[in-house]
Amino acid sequence: MPVGRRDPMPDVTPPSFTHFMPDASPTRRPTLKDLAREAGVSLASASYAVNGNGSVGEQTRAHILAVAQRIGYRQNIVARAMKTGRSGTLALVLPDLTNPFFPALAQAVFRAARSRGHAMFLIDTEGNEALEAAALAKVTDLGVDGVVWFPIRDKDTSQGVLSRTPVVVLDRTIPGYATVGIDYVGAGRIAARHLLDAGHRRIGIISGPTDIASMRDRCDGAEVLIRAEGELAFRVSNAFSVDIEPQAQVALLRSGATAVFAAADVIAIGALRHVQSNGLHVPHDLSILGFDDIPLAEQCLPALTTIELPAEEMAERALELLEHQIVAAPPLSSAIVLLGTRIVGRSSVWPRG
Repeated sequence: MPVGRRDPMPDVTPPSFTHFMPDASPTRRPTLKDLAREAGVSLASASYAVNGNGSVGEQTRAHILAVAQRIGYRQNIVARAMKTGRSGTLALVLPDLTNPFFPALAQAVFRAARSRGHAMFLIDTEGNEALEAAALAKVTDLGVDGVVWFPIRDKDTSQGVLSRTPVVVLDRTIPGYATVGIDYVGAGRIAARHLLDAGHRRIGIISGPTDIASMRDRCDGAEVLIRAEGELAFRVSNAFSVDIEPQAQVALLRSGATAVFAAADVIAIGALRHVQSNGLHVPHDLSILGFDDIPLAEQCLPALTTIELPAEEMAERALELLEHQIVAAPPLSSAIVLLGTRIVGRSSVWPRG
């Protein structure tokens, strides 16, 4: 066609469609108005159905939701947040996803959130307090309805950015936040009791980092009972790692202990590998008991006897506390929930005597 020439446009009246036909633009998302028109209901009924509130019959709701799925309708989170003050999203902030315990915990929290209709962001702070502070600031920028936070240590790195956000802290002791934790002193006693009942009297303890209250508590609980009914062979600390540090290496091989309580499974697995590499047999020469019940615990050889940390229950209780704060309830800054634990008996502890 020569430049400048323009054919006359035909006068065409577009047909009317009884099925859903979005705008020709491939980027346009179906709107609530599109959904209402396609479902043959009012805009209010469509809104009630997708938001799970208001007065709409169950059959009508089911019909609207089926139409929504068929046409690909998705709620606009930003618009909903502007209207209701809630985004339907939560954030889970964890300290170290290289530790096998935390991916398992994340799955439990995600399941609990999903069962309640929440979407969730996951942020790994990599054991770095600066990253943790930045992450907490970021989640408030994202406009989440609440935060489940497993701090790196017993320290508030939020710098006040969470003051208006519902928060539940997991496992750590930080004043001013609702908390879901474990009766770690009791858990330490359970660990010591299991070893003592197996006939062990000279027992060692390997703690995790001592600046974490939960580590101190579980080891204190074990130590008190060991001293009362047996003999404490040693108590040393180690990083959350399978790499056993020199002080713990010496204690494992030269203390004369017949059993060891390692206060985290990753440490217990490292201890097991270290003594095996030095010619000792687990559990006949040295029994080892861990803590957390991470997936790897039942896969190592021998399978690790350990204390189960109830991740599913922790997740459920955390979401209960968080939802209580989200639904216009008073902040639960003083709420502390302590959960119990149990022994998971496998093959790394052997009766003695």
